[in-house]
Amino acid sequence: MNAVNLLDFDLEGLARWCAGFGEKRFRATQLFRWIHQRGASDFALMSDLAKSLREKLDQSAFIKPLEVISEQASADGTIKWLFSVGNGDAVETVFIPEDDRGTLCISSQAGCAVGCRFCSTGHQGFSRNLSTGEIVAQLWFAEHHLRKRLQLPVGQRAITNVVMMGMGEPLQNYAALLPALRVMLDDHAYGLSRRRVTVSTSGVVPMIDRLREDCPVALAVSLHAPADLLRDDLVPLNRKYPIAELLGACERYLERAPRDFITFEYCMLDGVNDSLEQAGQLLQMTRGRGADGQPVPVVNCKFNLIPFNPFPASGLLRSPTERVQAFARCLQDGGVVTTVRKTRGDDIDAACGQLAGEVQDRTSVRQRTATRAPIRIHARGSAVRPVPPEGVR
Repeated sequence: MNAVNLLDFDLEGLARWCAGFGEKRFRATQLFRWIHQRGASDFALMSDLAKSLREKLDQSAFIKPLEVISEQASADGTIKWLFSVGNGDAVETVFIPEDDRGTLCISSQAGCAVGCRFCSTGHQGFSRNLSTGEIVAQLWFAEHHLRKRLQLPVGQRAITNVVMMGMGEPLQNYAALLPALRVMLDDHAYGLSRRRVTVSTSGVVPMIDRLREDCPVALAVSLHAPADLLRDDLVPLNRKYPIAELLGACERYLERAPRDFITFEYCMLDGVNDSLEQAGQLLQMTRGRGADGQPVPVVNCKFNLIPFNPFPASGLLRSPTERVQAFARCLQDGGVVTTVRKTRGDDIDAACGQLAGEVQDRTSVRQRTATRAPIRIHARGSAVRPVPPEGVR
């Protein structure tokens, strides 16, 4: 029998695995607590487990942390770790401390295949999905490392919130994501509230519906444009799941969501999606009309405006602060809760859209994006889909 990484199991999976050795469920629960609540990786230290079980574990299982390649600390207290996931791939994880919470931003893939124009991760290409164990290992390491580092009293958590907003599109790695979420929520592990675990998606509609059924946590949707034509270019997944379909999935999700709203993330791009007319189109959308005037599902939402963090390959610029504030006021005056995200960790490239890691790209994204035509914008703020260069379709 091949040895297994116990970080790959949620409690139900671990109980089934232990049952294969003739062990009762309460033994799996004890083991689960040792791993996640106490951060143990040495079976010999698990003193309340029977010696016979510890011997079985030594022969058939292991607890595999990720190798830390580097750690960087920002002037604002943000910490970024670069973890090796093997074969030349590395992913980034970010801890953001605040007065009332500690938020961990976790990666779900080595790279990303969605290819949003404003995201550094997407420009690195895509290598592979992370396993459940690799997703959980980011939280396992951060929680227990920070407890010691911050000298927290017994029982106090370092991580109070998790956001699946690191490298990758979480809903394109659903099979690994689901048990990882269950570990985060389990009272025998990290005991996080569903309201404090957020999955961010660029809009994989069928998987939003599945998450609604399987494990509804807080949902954030990368919107970034009020109209399909522009969003097609900024978020290529929109060509498969346009805004009206995405809003329909969000409306259905709210039936079971732990919060009564969906967060729409909106990266502010200079001269691209930041006009007051476009803010008005977003307001129109929240009232059931698309930018083309056609009916769309009404979704109770709040907007999170994100200052763009420029990188050379994007060809895009950050919207001026005054324009971001005017955009926010327009939405707020229209009755929509709107916040402007405070940029954290940008001095160590840990801010939104900056996570790149090290990716052995298997998608030739660099060649494809090198020939991608720039976005052209009408004076009225709607995108013109450019004609691809000769030979590129």
